[in-house]
Amino acid sequence: MGTADYVYPSTNVEGESRHRVAIPPPQPFVKTLKNSLKETFFPDDPLRQFKNQPASRKLVLGLQYFFPIFEWGPRYTLDFLKSDLISGITIASLSIPQGISYAKLANLPPILGLYSSFIPPLIYAMMGSSRDLAVGTVAVASLLIASMLGAEVNAMENPTLYLHLAFTATLFAGVFQASLGFLRLGFIVDFLSHATIVGFMAGAATVVCLQQLKGILGLDHFTNATDVVSVMRSVFSQTHEWRWESGVLGCVFLLFLLVARYFSKKKPRFFWISAMAPLTSVILGSVLVYLTHAEKHGVQVIGKLKKGLNPMSFGDLVFVSPYLTTAFKTGVITGIVALAEGIAVGRSFSMFKNYHIDGNKEMIAIGMMNIAGSCTSCYLTTGPFSRSAVNYNAGCKTAMSNVVMAIAVMFTLLFLTPLFHYTPLVVLSAIIICAMLGIIDYEAAIHLWKVDKFDFVVCMSAYIGVVFGSVEIGLVLAVAISVIRVLLFVARPRTFVQGNLPNSTVYRNVEQYPNASNVPGILILEIDAPVYFANTNYLRERITRWINDEEDRIKSAGESSLQYVILDMTAVGNIDTSGISMFEEVKKLVDRRGLQLVLANPGSEVMKKMNKSELLENIGQEWIYLTVADAVAACSFMLHSTKPNPGKDQEPAAWNNV
Repeated sequence: MGTADYVYPSTNVEGESRHRVAIPPPQPFVKTLKNSLKETFFPDDPLRQFKNQPASRKLVLGLQYFFPIFEWGPRYTLDFLKSDLISGITIASLSIPQGISYAKLANLPPILGLYSSFIPPLIYAMMGSSRDLAVGTVAVASLLIASMLGAEVNAMENPTLYLHLAFTATLFAGVFQASLGFLRLGFIVDFLSHATIVGFMAGAATVVCLQQLKGILGLDHFTNATDVVSVMRSVFSQTHEWRWESGVLGCVFLLFLLVARYFSKKKPRFFWISAMAPLTSVILGSVLVYLTHAEKHGVQVIGKLKKGLNPMSFGDLVFVSPYLTTAFKTGVITGIVALAEGIAVGRSFSMFKNYHIDGNKEMIAIGMMNIAGSCTSCYLTTGPFSRSAVNYNAGCKTAMSNVVMAIAVMFTLLFLTPLFHYTPLVVLSAIIICAMLGIIDYEAAIHLWKVDKFDFVVCMSAYIGVVFGSVEIGLVLAVAISVIRVLLFVARPRTFVQGNLPNSTVYRNVEQYPNASNVPGILILEIDAPVYFANTNYLRERITRWINDEEDRIKSAGESSLQYVILDMTAVGNIDTSGISMFEEVKKLVDRRGLQLVLANPGSEVMKKMNKSELLENIGQEWIYLTVADAVAACSFMLHSTKPNPGKDQEPAAWNNV
């Protein structure tokens, strides 16, 4: 990166300098505020389709926006029905055993898992925009409910209050989710980065797997804590309570489920094998227990399940202290996690089929189905990945597959619940472990390590926080680290020295392009972020250090002295009053050193605020150029046509020709 062989670019300074950096015309405050709010809350411009439409058409479009079933319903065909029928039956075979398993994980009556696979899918089918999302309960949300509510109320000692708090938390989750959608605040969920979700889900899956040792080993008493130390202490302090019959049965069914999943993964056209494996395990386990009377030999079973459809639970909601705070906190946290999972899953599959998912509409749909669920004896639901993947692989065409699944669950509730009496709990534990092992995405963690070490730290922080602390600690820790990273991006923006690429008028970062040459007598700096109060002190100090380093380099190399400092403002999208003050200080600094400050390509917002603050007049509009090449050409012209150390009143000769 030397300067000895530097050749000045052949730039027509007089011709190119005719293009001044424009100051945008002033805009009324109301219009500016309106545009800012629109960009913040309506970046996708959802109201565009309503423009220039008659009132009747607007009404139809409004119904289609909130109820997409009115959009795809009229175009529904018999071929679609055939595909959705197969998909719906397939995911029902998975949702029934999973629903019962996850309800047990949440320390709720098993029948709630079936209730939650009946009403919410019907609501989502009307309001959801995803064709592939299969609605139901999820393990992570179930674990969160068990952990957070269990800290306040013991599910064994006071099951009725615990159940009512679960309904109340679901209501708060639904209201929170729908509010985010209606208020267009979906960007809040974006603070759960991909790295956070990978680590959090893997940690939660690990904790869930460890807690299933209770069912695998046939233990009657188990810790309510979720950290690995407490769980392992609880397991090994009860070695005399381990039941080998339960352990053998659990290992056999877990092996069966893992083999089925592995085979389906290797042979995608046999996806139905892994989809049917959980229900097959439930049937085989129930038959085995019934024939051998294993329930009398230490194998725990579900027992009697209530027959019939969802009873109303609106009157069971709890709004009294001190439980209201617990229900609200549980609802908000589980609601955020459920939204992040549901929207991420929906977007993943929409990319495969090339259609668009509206995140805010999804929030409204998921929120409304949880509000409806809380009043009909359901607990928190969203779109789990495993069930949605089966739905996608089964060839679903629309959300009608959720309706088919709900009908299958309804049939089960009305006629088949007695058949689950002898279902061993150890089979449910095996089903949960198998599902959770699929959530631990170690390949994604390895990818994070290769691509971005900081993202890997975020991922592992979430994982360690969940496994060794609690689910809440892991989530808060990961989000906190992610927010700190965002703040660091703002407070410590990158700055670069630019050099000239050989035989061109292009100027780029000398670290990225080692063959880029320094321009004699000129220091070109690039600021790679908006300038706000949070980073002004850093930028002032960093620019000063760049100038000191450049002068030291010039002195040691015996080159011509530094005369101009050019700041490339291309990436500075905005600036506040603190930023204006910082540039005024930098201007005074370079003036004291006998240097000239030059700006290249400041944006419209920057020019507008510099003009209003008189910074533009202080720097001199003649020292503001459209491109770095223009600025370098003018400064180089001055270096070769005037004496050194340009003063404040000195103007480039080329500018006088404009």
